[in-house]
Amino acid sequence: MKANQEIRDRIFFNRLRNWQVAEQIGISDSRFSVWLRSPLKKERKQRVEKAIDDLIKEVK
Repeated sequence: MKANQEIRDRIFFNRLRNWQVAEQIGISDSRFSVWLRSPLKKERKQRVEKAIDDLIKEVK
């Protein structure tokens, strides 16, 4: 199982793209890919989850 699989699954199942989440956080998409390679620290994970939640609200 890949690191941060639950975050990857949320992005996939909500039909989002990694670049959208990265843009919402305020980082480059390549930096976001680096973040996802290893387990996220609590603060970063909260930022990512908030970005995903905000994007889901925008879509609806």
